[in-house]
Amino acid sequence: MLDHRKTAPAALAAAALVLSLPGAADACTSILVSKGASADGSTFITYAADSHDLYGDLPLRPAAQHAPGAQREIIEWDTGKFLGRIPQPAVTYHVVGNINEHQVAIGETTFTGRKELQDPEGRIDYGSLMYIALERARTAREAIQVMTDLVAEHGYASTGESFSISDPNEAWILEMIGKGPKRKGAVWVARRIPDGYVSAHANHARIRQFPLDEPKTTLYAKDVISFAREKGWFKGKDAEFSFAETYAPLDFGALRACDARVWSVFRRVAPGQSLPSSMVKGQDPKAERVPLWVKAEKPLAVRDVMALMRDHFEGTELDLSKGVGAGPFSLPYRWRPMTFKVDDKEYLNERAISTQQTGFSFVAQSRATLPAAVGGVLWFGVDDTYSTVYVPMYCSIHEVPRSFAVGTADFKTFSWDSAFWVFNFVSNWAYSRYSDMIQDVQQVQGELEGGFLSRQAELEKAAMTLYKDSPGLARDYLTRYSVSQGDMVTARWRKLGESLMVKYLDGNVRDAQGNVTHPDYPEGWRRRIAAEDDGILRVPKEPQKVAQ
Repeated sequence: MLDHRKTAPAALAAAALVLSLPGAADACTSILVSKGASADGSTFITYAADSHDLYGDLPLRPAAQHAPGAQREIIEWDTGKFLGRIPQPAVTYHVVGNINEHQVAIGETTFTGRKELQDPEGRIDYGSLMYIALERARTAREAIQVMTDLVAEHGYASTGESFSISDPNEAWILEMIGKGPKRKGAVWVARRIPDGYVSAHANHARIRQFPLDEPKTTLYAKDVISFAREKGWFKGKDAEFSFAETYAPLDFGALRACDARVWSVFRRVAPGQSLPSSMVKGQDPKAERVPLWVKAEKPLAVRDVMALMRDHFEGTELDLSKGVGAGPFSLPYRWRPMTFKVDDKEYLNERAISTQQTGFSFVAQSRATLPAAVGGVLWFGVDDTYSTVYVPMYCSIHEVPRSFAVGTADFKTFSWDSAFWVFNFVSNWAYSRYSDMIQDVQQVQGELEGGFLSRQAELEKAAMTLYKDSPGLARDYLTRYSVSQGDMVTARWRKLGESLMVKYLDGNVRDAQGNVTHPDYPEGWRRRIAAEDDGILRVPKEPQKVAQ
């Protein structure tokens, strides 16, 4: 069994190169909140789909009945490559983005793990696996069964993956990795988040030891341990087996770029535990690992879960808004690559939950207290989580806003009709004077999201009145609402972008009366410039007379 505490500090430092790999740069983050940890009995999962070439949109797949012999094409989510076909079931369910009509929601992060375990002949990739499960599962537990059965029958085409899976009553983390060439299937383990607890994963395997005889809380492949023994990766007792340490051995990059994001979630939901940053800094080989979950010290509402997705390590020593890298206006983002060298020394930029390359993100809310058509909400946003607006998309809607729809634009085609491009226009302009412009952004963001949240109870009460007479009428009502609010947000954000262009034109700032002002750089930045000046910029105390 791999013991991370015996890893030499030099080895950890050398492994920093992993931070520059595409898998680490295009990383994702997911948070799981059990119903006992929420303020209203909801279960929540979150997902940020982070990639430098991912266009954020909201697909809708209607429920369908399929004739005997019908086939479903498998198109690899990341590459668009055709992988094959699999049989369709008699019925598939209605899916909006990453939530289905039964309030089952799924997100993921890629941990890669042992690359020799990827099967080049696998037929189902991780993205297809998520959406097929949403089409076929009525509960989170059933989704796990669907996903693991599919890869056993058809083969798994991706590297190591962590999945968040939720329904109105449970939230599960499922971790899976293939068996390598000529070995169809995958080894996997799934754990249910205990009631009252919060978990998270961020591109590194999180499940270490797990109970072997608790099927209500833990499920696993029958060969998950024996396969590791066969490969020579594990020789201890079954009870000592660690999925993460066996199939995704720990390195510096997994700590600093991945587990650090999990730690930042946990420090906020359980501040009383005082989890030290030494867990994730990668400088102490004896440091304790971040736990799989923590007990929430206060019940979390939708707004709180959204806030967790907007983290830049604020208030910690890893705070991205601090230091010379943040520039004069405290920009909490760093452009890639994530590592760089100066002379013979290598340095890194932190990787926070909120990042500039997010295609889309969501907070999925599922509630057992309401009919599924009303209880399931995908709070959906595009671009940076910190400056996005999460718009309620109910799981029963039969249409999505045109500004979020597939086909309105794409990653190579800018359009003012596209929410993705409008939000990117605003955020990229805000990067130029972030500490000032983000205040304008957050004001509108707060007004919009605050409006959605304040209206939610009244809206759902009206939907329930309709639902009692006709579920179809309730679906129509929620569809009109979600569509109108999504397109309204895009139009409002376009206006915000226009106003920011006028207010901050050419490095100036217009005051409340519209007058152009010239606010100076922050004092601390001026002092940095002065400290680095070699005399070229300094004005003499007594100007020299110039000879005529």
